[in-house]
Amino acid sequence: MKRERGLTRQELAYPCVATFFLFHIIAKGILQSQKQCIHFLPCSYYPSQTIDPAVKALFDGTVVRVGKEGRVLYEQSGYGRLDQDGVKLTNQEALYLLHRQKIDVPGYTFNTLFSKFADQPDFLRSFLVYRDMRERGYVVQAGPHDFRVFKRGEKPGTGESLYLVRVLSERDPIRFVKLIEEVVASRNMRKQYVLAVVDDEEELTYYEIKLQKLAEPGNHSPDISSQEAFLVGKSAMVMVPAHSDLEKSGFGKRLDIERLMLAPVELLYLMGIGKIVLKSEDNLVRTGEYFALARETDGELAEKDKVYTELRGHNFTPRTGYKFGHHFRVYCGKNVHSDMLVHAVEKEASLSMSVISRSVRMAHSVKKKMLFGAVHTTGIQFVEFARIKL
Repeated sequence: MKRERGLTRQELAYPCVATFFLFHIIAKGILQSQKQCIHFLPCSYYPSQTIDPAVKALFDGTVVRVGKEGRVLYEQSGYGRLDQDGVKLTNQEALYLLHRQKIDVPGYTFNTLFSKFADQPDFLRSFLVYRDMRERGYVVQAGPHDFRVFKRGEKPGTGESLYLVRVLSERDPIRFVKLIEEVVASRNMRKQYVLAVVDDEEELTYYEIKLQKLAEPGNHSPDISSQEAFLVGKSAMVMVPAHSDLEKSGFGKRLDIERLMLAPVELLYLMGIGKIVLKSEDNLVRTGEYFALARETDGELAEKDKVYTELRGHNFTPRTGYKFGHHFRVYCGKNVHSDMLVHAVEKEASLSMSVISRSVRMAHSVKKKMLFGAVHTTGIQFVEFARIKL
């Protein structure tokens, strides 16, 4: 039967059928239109109905406050801080509550107040993080870093915070010395330290940061007999048979059945513990002389040497991590596969968050932990970055 605009002639003869069909078309159009939202505010964020009555708030050009009738916002949901007879709100809280239509700010709409606050440095990304955590069911307040986040179902006065959150953009540098200080402070307060990173498309990624204390794996490498090595370029060659104690301990790469090649960090470590005597044309090469020679083509050798030595001191087996884009892949115990990727950095060094993101993604894709060994005069701090879902 011939169709006319989606209805048959027979169907058009029955008004109830036509009415139902048209209602279906209208409802579908409404649902589609609701998907056309501002790119950083998902449709689920837009309130379906007004909360009546909204609490009246006042904005003095700097701070948004609500009167004593607004204390319910603090008592029930943990918004703001008690201030005389009312509640003082942070800008992120005020904007969130205004858009949720829980408060009314005379003279301001969501758009105009957003524009007012957006002049503040980094306000947009801090608001996005605040909103995201609130939408996940957490109570969020301003904290010693950017935010402190309470356990689900808990709020100020009746519970304790779980996370301390620092907000960054994807291009912000990570200064390891500052990061370590903040993680130590969080640990002293028994909180988890979290980085909330906002990318250029306003998407959020959360990273938990830990200072790892290397545990003893429990197995001990076999004793290594002293050997004489010959300098070959920046590496060294040792004349040992196959399955030597050096190989059993995770050192070197075999050149042939008689010769084992040692990499610079391996050679420096073995010279340092007195297991290798290095010669060049029958002349003794001291550790300092070899270090200066190898460093000519490796500007990161000092940090790599310290981290390698530290890992060996805990009976881990570090091998080159070049194929993973890092200094070392690290074996724990007798595991066939490596457990960690480790990159050596100076404690005062900075890396962009985008570089760290690539590192963490790579490590997680091959089921390994991602650690940065921050070298300092007082020792080495191993900083673990792990992507998490709150």
